Amino acid sequence: MENQVNKGIQYMLFASLLFAFMGAAAKELSDSMSSVEVVFFRNIFGVLLILISIYKSPLKQIGGKFWLLVFRGTAGFIALLFFFYNISQIPLGEAMTFSKTSTIFTAVLAYFLLKEKLGIKGWLGVFVGFIGIVFITEFDGSTLEKTDYLGILSGVGAALAYTSVRELRKFYDSRAIVLSFMTIGTIGPLILMIISSFYSNSSLDFMLGSFVMPQPDDWIYIILLGIFATFAQIYMTKAYSFAKAGIIGTISYSNILFSIILGLILGDNFPSISIVFGILLIVLSGLLVSSKKE
Repeated sequence: MENQVNKGIQYMLFASLLFAFMGAAAKELSDSMSSVEVVFFRNIFGVLLILISIYKSPLKQIGGKFWLLVFRGTAGFIALLFFFYNISQIPLGEAMTFSKTSTIFTAVLAYFLLKEKLGIKGWLGVFVGFIGIVFITEFDGSTLEKTDYLGILSGVGAALAYTSVRELRKFYDSRAIVLSFMTIGTIGPLILMIISSFYSNSSLDFMLGSFVMPQPDDWIYIILLGIFATFAQIYMTKAYSFAKAGIIGTISYSNILFSIILGLILGDNFPSISIVFGILLIVLSGLLVSSKKE
């Protein structure tokens, strides 16, 4: 049993490192193309791999929740769109921290929509998490930066996607659920890039961006982006099959540390004291919320 838990922890650490490398590849690509196009390449790679998997081993599922499947894919796509935009605009560690706020929002959504118990420790985690968000955005009581509210919305979008998966997994093969997200995440950017060829608005640069033919060096990062993202998903799934969700959820926060280190290597500034404190509060929040699952 202990050996299984250790294996689960090792898999999650590796998955967290791969997610950080995925973010680094996306950040490098954002120098030569819009975040919308990066999202397109991130997803089309996954679509091809999942279709190959389904061809080799057909789906086994009940089905019947098509619109919930579409909702999950749309929510996940929007969250990824905002997340990749933030990666292009702010330090990698901060962008990753915003994405990890999904744990807070998932707990709240599961409480109201799925009637899951949260408990005192869980509610304390939610409260601590919201205080952490205030610190990481360095909110001064006036206005938030675009990257701040998009970061928060990326966490909400991911939480909506995760919450819907809890219902969908009763009806669909896990590959069908991921495929719905990646298919919408491939078609959505195509539509947005077509719209961008006729209409431009600098305030909507997080969702509008013209297609730019990748340069030879870009293809290396595109391939790495797909590989890192795909194997990160695989090892994360393996991790959850070897150990309890609370343990694996706790280890997943190592992703933030890996992202900060990679971001510094890529030229990011070291986070301010306020942001570091906010990151620590969000991690603490995640630990409290995750522990209530034990």
